[in-house]
Amino acid sequence: MNHSNSYKSKQFFALVVKLFIVIGCGYFIYDKIFTNQQQSVFYFLSILTKTNIFSLKNILFLLIFTIFNWFLEISKWKLLANQVQKNSFSETAIQSLASLTASLITPNRIGEYGAKALYFKKALRKKIVALNFVGNISQLVVTIIFGLIGCLYLFFNFKIELDFTNVIFIVIFLVLFFIVFRFIDKKDFIFKGYSIQYFKDKMTGFSKKLLQKVMLLSVFRYLIFSHQFYFLLVIFNVDILYLDAMMCVFSMYVIASIIPMLSLFDILVKGSVAIIVFSFYQVNEASVLAIVLLMWIFNFVLPSIVGSYFVLTFSTDKLIQQKE
Repeated sequence: MNHSNSYKSKQFFALVVKLFIVIGCGYFIYDKIFTNQQQSVFYFLSILTKTNIFSLKNILFLLIFTIFNWFLEISKWKLLANQVQKNSFSETAIQSLASLTASLITPNRIGEYGAKALYFKKALRKKIVALNFVGNISQLVVTIIFGLIGCLYLFFNFKIELDFTNVIFIVIFLVLFFIVFRFIDKKDFIFKGYSIQYFKDKMTGFSKKLLQKVMLLSVFRYLIFSHQFYFLLVIFNVDILYLDAMMCVFSMYVIASIIPMLSLFDILVKGSVAIIVFSFYQVNEASVLAIVLLMWIFNFVLPSIVGSYFVLTFSTDKLIQQKE
């Protein structure tokens, strides 16, 4: 009973933290955009129409970026899922898009794990969860690598001053975390319903060649949606050099990725972070927010609409029967 109450307390605390972040980010965006005396909500909406964003040429280019983005994500999942069961590209596409839709209302897209597992026999589901974990971790690693490059570039380029007291505190916290993690019983350390030892055993069981392919697909996918963001900066006539723009994009993604959030409100986090990061180059806040909004629509809303069809037509019995 005590364990159950403790778990519920932690869940409630996590929900409060996430709601606080959502409200904070929402207020930050509102304050930056809609209470600015030089701007208004009508000015924000006019940006979308004045930049010729809705021309056929621009829409097609943006859709091409989105298609390539999801083609690479689906290809990565096909590569991983085929380790336990052969799947066609169309099957993995259905799994990926349906799981995206199912994950939108869950923190940090946790729902994606369970949604994909439902497409496989019960005996394979633990392996599928581990494989999905590997795919997501590979994307996170790529985000962190590029993000650190971007953050270091901004740090040295603008000579950003840091409170070294906080830096030392963070370093000590990380050192203690890894020390504890090193000596705890990994069988008792549970992550998304599975032990860390379980994930470790699964990840070490993959071939080096497979992991290299997964990482390569993650890099290509990262570069695709990062350049989609840059393409939107060009459309909005933002006066910023290519290198500076990409470093801001890299920094924005890594900062946003470490903030716990419901995927449905991902736009609020990315919007807030983007406004702060691009403020170093005096980029108009309304333009930045409009670009983040469009990125969210093209890469999450449109694919999730397609995925919603597969969620509605999902039949566990039918899928299992097909696999037998």
